[in-house]
Amino acid sequence: MAQFTDTHDRYDLSTTGDNVRESLADVIYNISPTETPFVSNAGRGKSSSDYKEWLVDSLAAVDTSNAFVDGDEFVADSLNAAERLGNYHQISKKQIVVSRRANKLTKAGRKAEISYQLSKVGDELKRDIEAIAMGNQAAVAGSAGVAPLTASLGAWIKTNSFRGATGTDPTLSSTTYGYPDAAAGAGTNTALSEANLLGIIKDCYLEGGNPSVVMMHPTVKQLFSNYMFGSSARIATPYQDHGKNPRGGVTAVGAVDVYVSDFGTLDVVPNRFQGTDEVWLLDMEYWDLSYIDSFLVEEISKTGDATKRHIISDWSICSKNEAASGVVADVDSTTAMVA
Repeated sequence: MAQFTDTHDRYDLSTTGDNVRESLADVIYNISPTETPFVSNAGRGKSSSDYKEWLVDSLAAVDTSNAFVDGDEFVADSLNAAERLGNYHQISKKQIVVSRRANKLTKAGRKAEISYQLSKVGDELKRDIEAIAMGNQAAVAGSAGVAPLTASLGAWIKTNSFRGATGTDPTLSSTTYGYPDAAAGAGTNTALSEANLLGIIKDCYLEGGNPSVVMMHPTVKQLFSNYMFGSSARIATPYQDHGKNPRGGVTAVGAVDVYVSDFGTLDVVPNRFQGTDEVWLLDMEYWDLSYIDSFLVEEISKTGDATKRHIISDWSICSKNEAASGVVADVDSTTAMVA
């Protein structure tokens, strides 16, 4: 229907500037993910040097010919020294500047702008550390003009690994000790297979590890779940009472979040901040994040009509024994998982 002549409508309120008061919700909606599975589940250590060191050792191989005659002469067994490993600390930080007026004015969704922005960049810094930790970065000592780098997960795991053709394991600065000075080399991507996963779980177990987490990119997690519900997986079809649940609907199971292997039960954990090329099988007992400073907030000297802050983390990854964990690398995330 048409309006009456000369009706003063909503649009007449805006001819010389809008006369309608805003209806702005006093809340800020932010769905950016902040879950950091590796950082949150790793141990936490304290460092007093920018180069963190620790010792690893192992028992001699089993001797199935260990038998001696009665009264045999004493001969000492050869003994191996513990190996000394290390990693450099990396300085990661976020820096903000907020003007006096921006901090004081009445705003929607927050009171003090400086506090709100510090909270945001704190979450951002934690996400950065998670992504770096899950990467394939070799350690760098650093210098006056070069930022030091900590060796990430991909530069540590070498004992239990499956890699595509031409893929290479990381190396230490010395043959069996030192720090990871060369990261793993990428190989030809290939479909994730259950056989490879089972093989790495077994290898970790034989070395003495007990992986409790399978960590993978969400895209690969869907490939994993799709495979496990297929006929090739050779697992029992899940049965349950498909009556109404408390939400008022019928439950449909479409994901596998726990994997029971011959050598233990593993949580299948998606990680938004890792790459699609690796599936990590982790014994979290043997991973620490060690800090000179954890998440230190400092006020920087004022030079104008604004407040300066930075939040800084001086951190390093401590792989207490990489042989307890493993990796299936060079995963093709565009191809279905196979047996």
